[in-house]
Amino acid sequence: MNVSRETQERLAIYAELLIKWSPKINLVSRASLQDAGKRHFDDSLQVVSLCPEGAATWVDLGSGGGFPGAVVAIALQDKGVSVTLIESDQRKATFLRTVSRETKTPFTVIAKRIEDVDPMGSDVISARALAPLDDLLGFSERHLAPNGTAFFMKGGAWRNEVAEAQKKWRFTCEAHRSVTHPEAAVLAIGGLSRV
Repeated sequence: MNVSRETQERLAIYAELLIKWSPKINLVSRASLQDAGKRHFDDSLQVVSLCPEGAATWVDLGSGGGFPGAVVAIALQDKGVSVTLIESDQRKATFLRTVSRETKTPFTVIAKRIEDVDPMGSDVISARALAPLDDLLGFSERHLAPNGTAFFMKGGAWRNEVAEAQKKWRFTCEAHRSVTHPEAAVLAIGGLSRV
């Protein structure tokens, strides 16, 4: 992906930390570590280009190893966007704080379950490989600003998830083809309300 030299340097530090920590706390699969640049970093960077103009806050749900949240924070560091990562696993939260410190990228890590965090009212929400779309919309209802946008990274069955979620929710959905997998998509969700 086309990023600044400073961002590339920070992502290189992040990649080294991922390789060091992942075997101990299972941040990503061993197989995906071999191609972490594309599988995790490029995949996460694609949502950065979708960031709405004027967005001031971004919350990443169930951040795990920091994808896409920590990558977003690194890429948007000079854009005035405040990024918060919610990750209930204490070991993973410690890893994420280490990424923030070592890459000199300010972002907040909240080590709680998503439903236990006070409503965030965020301009942007993101999640990758966390839960079915129906569940993600429930989390969004709690943490997304009324005119905010949610970006959910979904695999090849995303159309089925959208159809299933439409039974309970009203929302707009724009599917952006994933840059890392032809069947996958980044879903841009807005106008959320219950049916």
